[in-house]
Amino acid sequence: MSDLKDTGARYEMVEQGLTSWADYRRDGDRLFIDHVEAPVALRGTGASGRLMAALAADARAKGLRITPICGYAAAWLRRSQAFGDLVG
Repeated sequence: MSDLKDTGARYEMVEQGLTSWADYRRDGDRLFIDHVEAPVALRGTGASGRLMAALAADARAKGLRITPICGYAAAWLRRSQAFGDLVG
């Protein structure tokens, strides 16, 4: 697994040579998560959850709130005890 990479419009993490990603938009102190996806080979391994945890930790460190547009991101944040408070 690699560290989180922020390209300015997408967060990416590489595991087993494959890249999971989350497309986002930023507006002021708000991060809109539009889409989260993992390659087929990584689905069911927790790769998207690890990406979301790293993304949320980065948002917290930057003082950002998260607005999930993506259904997966919304569900993950709703279940998260550590990062659910970032939703807004």
